[in-house]
Amino acid sequence: MRRPALAALATLALASALGACGSQDNSVQSSNASADVKIGSQLFVDRCSGCHTLSVVGAEGGATKVRDRERVDGPNFDVRKECVADVLYAIRNGGYSGAIMPENIVVGKQADDVAKFLEQYSGLKRKPTAGTLARNCPGS
Repeated sequence: MRRPALAALATLALASALGACGSQDNSVQSSNASADVKIGSQLFVDRCSGCHTLSVVGAEGGATKVRDRERVDGPNFDVRKECVADVLYAIRNGGYSGAIMPENIVVGKQADDVAKFLEQYSGLKRKPTAGTLARNCPGS
């Protein structure tokens, strides 16, 4: 009798830990962002944070140094600015290189919400350097 109770308790603890994983640092949820952007931020945490970095939601999936780079690392959205149309293209086509990112990891309104979220929050830590153009999204 004692072992099943311990197993159930361990399973419950593991489920609680996994359920909180990645969402505890999602500061967008407590911001004044629109409902679509908040939904997009959580979808990003759930579906994209394993391969992409974006500190506003606590995502550390991509390499921050060239030496640490792995094949499955996606772009670091702290320093890479994205626009809605480009995000939707990448979602539909499995990224730009067609390498690792699954096609249609989110679809429909969910894809739109992730794209709106990334347009608003990506590139916040980029440092423009001489000779590079700052990327501006239409309508922003």
